[in-house]
Amino acid sequence: MNVRIAELNLFPVKGCRGIALKEATLSATGLEVDGIGDREWVVVDDEGEFVSQREYPRMALIETRLTSTSLLLKAPGMLLLDVPLDSEGDVVEVRVWNDRVSAVTQGEIAGAWLSRYLGVPARLMRFDYEGKRLAAHRYTGSVDAPFKFADAFPLLVTNTASLAELNGRLQRQGEAAAAMSRFRPNIVLDGPPAFEEDYFKLLRTGGIAIRPVKPCARCSVPGVDPASGEHSPLLTDALAAFRATPDGVMFGVNAIVVEGAGGTLRVGDAVEVELRF
Repeated sequence: MNVRIAELNLFPVKGCRGIALKEATLSATGLEVDGIGDREWVVVDDEGEFVSQREYPRMALIETRLTSTSLLLKAPGMLLLDVPLDSEGDVVEVRVWNDRVSAVTQGEIAGAWLSRYLGVPARLMRFDYEGKRLAAHRYTGSVDAPFKFADAFPLLVTNTASLAELNGRLQRQGEAAAAMSRFRPNIVLDGPPAFEEDYFKLLRTGGIAIRPVKPCARCSVPGVDPASGEHSPLLTDALAAFRATPDGVMFGVNAIVVEGAGGTLRVGDAVEVELRF
């Protein structure tokens, strides 16, 4: 089976648009570019609880860009926000699901920008490098798998054939095909049959080894159109019709890094797939 990396995507701010990459460093916490990691920043409400497209679908319209000195945010009707990478703020605790995570405040200007755009009090927070957050050992076994503000794991891997299967069903219902960006994956593979990722045991490329540890149960976010920032249940309903399990509606697999942290992944790289049977 000829399997290659079709896409690499970094999401600097949880819940906002990602950045398509040609190559990325693979750290233990997921993809990185010039030391900036996946879900490095998070938006929280006035109680320190993270917010996302689940509550505010318009976050899908917030574009992210990285320069050598800044995180840049752009959104409809808003001036460009420049958040210096050397911003120093207070270290506070925020909540991401059931985790209490140490984070660094990113200033009043960023908070005012997000509050105005979302229409509710909001703040931008950056992951505290002196803190640590680990994926649940019941999935990772003896491996300590650190990650930042992602939901629960360092990486999400999807498969182009699986999206094609879903899109075929959508189009037979008279609906438009969906882009892979709705599922917010870090690594998109091309080559495996549809939903064979459910059975991935290990992915190898060069000196890098990535272990899928859990199918990804999907929430309402794939129902948000990244072009309009509007939510519709059509996609999630179509997916649930054939991908529902007792643990949720599945698309893609969560994964951890087991070898080769610090190595480089590139679009087009060949991937060796080991299955669980």
